[in-house]
Amino acid sequence: MLAVSARGCSRLASPHASSPAGAAAAAAAAAALASSPVLSSGMNALEQPAPPGAGFGDTGRSSGADDPPPRPSSSSGEAREGYQWSRVVYQRQPMPHQHKVTPGFNGHVSVASSSSLYQQSYSHFSSSSDQQGIWAGNKLIRDLPRCVKIVEVGPRDGLQNEKDIVPTPVKVELIRRLAASGLSVVEATSFVSPKWVPQLADAKDVMQAVRNIEGVRLPVLTPNLKGFEAAIAAGAKEIAVFASASEGFSKSNINCTVKESLMRYNDVALAAKEKEIPVRGYVSCVVGCPVDGPVPPSNVAYVAKELYDMGCYEVSLGDTIGVGTPGTVVPMLEAAMSAVPVEKLAVHFHDTYGQSLSNILISLQMGISVVDSSVAGLGGCPYAKGASGNVATEDVVYMLNGLGIKTGVDLGKVMAAGEFICKRLGRQSGSKAATALSKVTANASKL
Repeated sequence: MLAVSARGCSRLASPHASSPAGAAAAAAAAAALASSPVLSSGMNALEQPAPPGAGFGDTGRSSGADDPPPRPSSSSGEAREGYQWSRVVYQRQPMPHQHKVTPGFNGHVSVASSSSLYQQSYSHFSSSSDQQGIWAGNKLIRDLPRCVKIVEVGPRDGLQNEKDIVPTPVKVELIRRLAASGLSVVEATSFVSPKWVPQLADAKDVMQAVRNIEGVRLPVLTPNLKGFEAAIAAGAKEIAVFASASEGFSKSNINCTVKESLMRYNDVALAAKEKEIPVRGYVSCVVGCPVDGPVPPSNVAYVAKELYDMGCYEVSLGDTIGVGTPGTVVPMLEAAMSAVPVEKLAVHFHDTYGQSLSNILISLQMGISVVDSSVAGLGGCPYAKGASGNVATEDVVYMLNGLGIKTGVDLGKVMAAGEFICKRLGRQSGSKAATALSKVTANASKL
């Protein structure tokens, strides 16, 4: 049984910077969508944005919820914003047949089923304005977080698998538009070998162009000390490291074992600590692996704990190939929560089988309040055959708005950013919400 107390968050925010073109497009989209009750709910001029924080295992073969630790005042956004965040404490209630999870690599974890699962049902409402009162007595809704931090991974995880190189100015403009939408964390790029990920060969130029954008954190992926040093030289103020929960994927992706990768990242974490650089950790293949198949939850718990112990302020759990369902995600999260505090965990789902939103919802019910997503559903892992894009940021925001959960994100502006990048890529958006709402506004404009 899960007992989850109420939570709340608030942020004193300053306006986000954006280009004139980005501001015009965002304003037009916001005006066109202003009449939608779902778009307007949960935003309220960013009155309660979520506090700040990628994809996984997608960096080629080259040899870091709570806020990160305090950083120097020069860090992007830190000198201008103050955060207050009270989080839920995930409490396990004694049950006659409850299992005990012991993390250990190569071990298996079984989960005892509860005798009474969620029995209550509720009606879906398109507007979240009155839901708090309507659903106040429903445990399923009452236990959800009041606000969720969304970590946008589109500029890195979303673009790295593109066949055609995306021009640097387009990447920079996308980041500016996403920052202007109210997203507090936007994963900017990855400092990996251009040999293995040529799409991100311009990491230095991108970072230098966006590093001074106001009101947003811009973490970058760094697979080793060389990448870390290059990132810092380019102006990065926050980094991320990743490790796989699968031996097969670790060897095929970064050409080393899981333990060897953790030793490598520990060196990076130590170097970051010396420079007071926050580190986010990622675990890939938390449910299934394209090489090894199903992944034991205990493997996930082991890797997550190792990353947390080396100093990662937050550990994001990634279903790299998108095979997870609530039935497999629950035991995985149970195992991870036995090793790492729930307030230090995030989730990252790919939507290969259309299960991302259901997986996110069950994660929120279990106490998670940080979700990774990608604008327009862009993404995919270059080393995981069959992995499709990430869950779309637009779809996540639409669902959270409908639940009355604050994100601080302007859905209209995110849609405008998604339209911008999709036009440059010559493809349709992977977001169902963006596609549907675009049709609605298009029809409305004809009236």
